[in-house]
Amino acid sequence: MTDALQGLNKVLDAEHAAVYAYGVVGARTSGGQRSSASAGFNAHRARRDQIRRLITARGGTPSESGAAYELPFPVTAATDAARLAALVEDRVTAAYLELTAVNDSSLRRLAAMAMQECAVRGYGWRPTIAALPGWPAPAPGPSPKGRPGTSPPVSLDQ
Repeated sequence: MTDALQGLNKVLDAEHAAVYAYGVVGARTSGGQRSSASAGFNAHRARRDQIRRLITARGGTPSESGAAYELPFPVTAATDAARLAALVEDRVTAAYLELTAVNDSSLRRLAAMAMQECAVRGYGWRPTIAALPGWPAPAPGPSPKGRPGTSPPVSLDQ
């Protein structure tokens, strides 16, 4: 149970930060981007509330949100806001990735669904996707076959 509570609290901390960051994103965007920021804010707020309830139901004490969070870079324009939103989704995905390692299958399922939602939202802000969002990027260098930047062809016949 301790691992589950620790994982849930880590996810809760990430959700608190995401709610804060999406407030900043919304303040620096307009039109369709503002609508996306509002949707992201509401989604992370709903997950935050769900995680708080899960922690309480398991006998834990949910962490409280900070009054403010230090942003990783200045957000002065819509392009900065989009970059921040994509980064937030990557970081929240990483927190949920850790939660997939707990023994509780219902929490693993919740974490997998949350990761999928974050990946989709992140793609909306930055239309590229890592091999597994939240997983560290591979170190730069040659590929296993010695060809930098290439990957072997995929065949369904193998």
